Amino acid sequence: MKRTVAMILMTAMTVLTVAGCGKAGKADSDVSYIKEKGTLVVGITDFAPMDYQEGGEWVGFDADIARKVAADLGVEVQFVEIDWDNKILELNNKSIDCVWNGMTLTDEVKNSMNCSKPYCNNAQTVVISQDQAGNYPDTESLKGLSFAVEAGSAGEAAAEENGFTYTSLLSQADTLMEVQAGTSDAAIIDLLMAGAMIGEGTSYPTLTHILDLTTEEYGVGCRKESDLAAFIDESFSKYAGDGSLMEIATKYGVQDSIIVK
Repeated sequence: MKRTVAMILMTAMTVLTVAGCGKAGKADSDVSYIKEKGTLVVGITDFAPMDYQEGGEWVGFDADIARKVAADLGVEVQFVEIDWDNKILELNNKSIDCVWNGMTLTDEVKNSMNCSKPYCNNAQTVVISQDQAGNYPDTESLKGLSFAVEAGSAGEAAAEENGFTYTSLLSQADTLMEVQAGTSDAAIIDLLMAGAMIGEGTSYPTLTHILDLTTEEYGVGCRKESDLAAFIDESFSKYAGDGSLMEIATKYGVQDSIIVK
């Protein structure tokens, strides 16, 4: 009798273990996790033309594509402003499901996240007052300037690599305000943002960009081993095929930088 009871208990434990493994396997899928909770939470910063607010709503090339991906997943999209320097922590804590904000595919990013394929070309460019632009023909001539950069960004990395003196701020938009106010001599920001945010007809008509310090590619960052990155890659390919990718890119003036064909 004792042996029969023991066998029953062992059988029950085996069934529970198998069932538990099945649940863990399902939980390991980020796509399943997102569908179950009903939201795709996207980590962003205020970064035109990729993510910015208009009429109280987040718009931009990245925001519009993320919204389409959420619809394909059958869930709502939720945009959350994050401290860019803490993006990996936010992702791993599941405060967000992906980082989708013109994110440069640096070695740190690729080692810490499962990333989509590159979808857009970019560069880190130096922004300065138009009346000073002619004084700085090359990188060496910039050495004595004070720079404003976004903390944890490719712009900050470029400042470090070139030995520039810099102050780290919360967003790229903040760096432009610093230069406009004269608190910093120059800023290092994404070339795509410079095209949208400075010059005639913008909020910063007296600023211009003069030198590109790097060339780079954008990707979407997901959790390590996440299957969401592959889903996003498939979505990019689908949107390229049906024409909606280029339509949205043209709307925000980034069509010449798109990599996906």
